[in-house]
Amino acid sequence: MGRFHSRNKIEFGDFQTPAWLAREVCAALRTVGVMPKSLLEPTCGTGNFLRTGLETFDTVTHVLGMDIQAEHVAYAQRQLRVDPDIVSIDVRQGDFFSTDWRTHLRALPDPLLILGNPPWVTNTELSTLNSTNLPHKENIHGQSGIDAMTGASNFDISEWMLLQMVGWLHERPGILAMLCKTKVARKVLQYLWEQRRSAHCQLWRIDAKKAFGASVDACLFMLDTSVYQEKQHCAFYETIHAQRPSTVIGYRDGQFVANVDLYKHWCHLLADEQKQPYYEWRSGIKHDCTKVMELRNIGGEKYINKLGEVWELEADYLFPMYKSSEIVRTPLSKPQRWMLVTQKTVGESTELIQRQAAKTWRYLHHYSRMFESRRSSIYRNRPPFSIFGVGDYSFSDWKVAISGMYKQLQFVVVGPYQEKPVVFDDTCYFISCHAEEEARFVASLLNSEPAQQFYRSFLFWDDKRPITARLLRTLDLSTLAQQIPTRSGL
Repeated sequence: MGRFHSRNKIEFGDFQTPAWLAREVCAALRTVGVMPKSLLEPTCGTGNFLRTGLETFDTVTHVLGMDIQAEHVAYAQRQLRVDPDIVSIDVRQGDFFSTDWRTHLRALPDPLLILGNPPWVTNTELSTLNSTNLPHKENIHGQSGIDAMTGASNFDISEWMLLQMVGWLHERPGILAMLCKTKVARKVLQYLWEQRRSAHCQLWRIDAKKAFGASVDACLFMLDTSVYQEKQHCAFYETIHAQRPSTVIGYRDGQFVANVDLYKHWCHLLADEQKQPYYEWRSGIKHDCTKVMELRNIGGEKYINKLGEVWELEADYLFPMYKSSEIVRTPLSKPQRWMLVTQKTVGESTELIQRQAAKTWRYLHHYSRMFESRRSSIYRNRPPFSIFGVGDYSFSDWKVAISGMYKQLQFVVVGPYQEKPVVFDDTCYFISCHAEEEARFVASLLNSEPAQQFYRSFLFWDDKRPITARLLRTLDLSTLAQQIPTRSGL
């Protein structure tokens, strides 16, 4: 029974809203003036939101709840026994993805409140379970190429559902109020703002760990289409009881920004996308075979891999390396790992290894099945033992690097080790420099207050990878360099 419920929780994103949180949500909505006539919860679960909504909003005359699980529907129906002459209540079993919502919506009077807590699960997680609880397969953000191949096309089911619900309110006044991952709310807002659609919206952070036992950044997302809002921005509150927002996110100059005030102050540092930058941000090397490609030196030509197996390898293709967790440490310690770098450029033939480093070639062939089992399609029809994110820039002696995984906006200077350039794994980003003095100057620019505030105007620390090459490229270092001496005295 426990295993069945565990699968259900994953497959249906089944995090039932506790009664205390439903009360807090409804109270917050009432405080900002929400007074609906109709209450709709498309994934009502056991009905806590429907019951609390009826208790909080005495203006409600129609209630519609739906859930895919029969036992939840039966429980919700028992919770919602009220006088049928006062309120029309319809709680039924149904699948969100196959329901004719337009027909149901026509029977609900305005103003409409769509309230709830849609599934907290991604399409990839459901595909792993061979679940049919999925929307029609489509690339909702139109991603292609490398993004689609490397997993950027993965999305939360709730994101798809929220976009459908927003569509229901396109031509009628109403309010959408949903508990969801904060990143999902932002994606929905970004989609709307890119479509030049605007409405009054607010976000309140909730304690997902307390409410659902989930270690994820979550919020109450409210969108009110009955209130016109000219500017594309959204107030963000740190708690559901906060009186003032901690920040305001928005859409400015085609950019989704985390702090509109910081953006307004530093937007003159934006890089011109049409102009070739002097410095190019690169990601570290992607190999997807950590157990074989990352080793530790145990003396001379002897190296031990992550399988615990010791091999003698030539130094030709081995380079000292850092991971994200190492470059965030202060001070920077000497490299503890070595990476086997099989190519100098993407797509280069690897047969040269056989002629130049026979031991390394035997090592690679010993683990050939592990390389062949790499799932990413970027390795298809490539030379054996191929890697990505490699080029001349990977082998420069001096670099300025930053972790893409940690919540630290800290740029570090990395020099050679044992007369070899240091490389990074693909959780790091870096700029290549010609000399130490140049690297230290670039790092000083990036660690300056103007640069730090500029980047913070875009940063959402709850993202899985908050710092990306795309973010780093938004800053024009040339413009910044012209201003630093007058601002900081450097």
